[in-house]
Amino acid sequence: MSSGTLEIWALWWVWGLGAIALLILEVFAPGFLFLGFGVGAAVVAGLLALGLGSSNVAILALVFAVVSMVAWYAMRRVFGVRKGQVKIWDKDINDDV
Repeated sequence: MSSGTLEIWALWWVWGLGAIALLILEVFAPGFLFLGFGVGAAVVAGLLALGLGSSNVAILALVFAVVSMVAWYAMRRVFGVRKGQVKIWDKDINDDV
């Protein structure tokens, strides 16, 4: 890859646009599929905007991955399946024959 391609990933607004796109995708596919990734991208964008981020793409990707996983896990713990919400089927409709 050229250095110009790598430099674009060090721009805060690229990560911000990615975060917005992922959060919009979450509206169309609910279930916390894209929300954790959107939070991760937003955190990286914030760090870069404040000047606290690195220009190293590998470090940015690591921060994105770790924050995304922590956000997803936290949301699953807070908003996840509650006791009694899961229906356990012990009888099949075809058993009545």
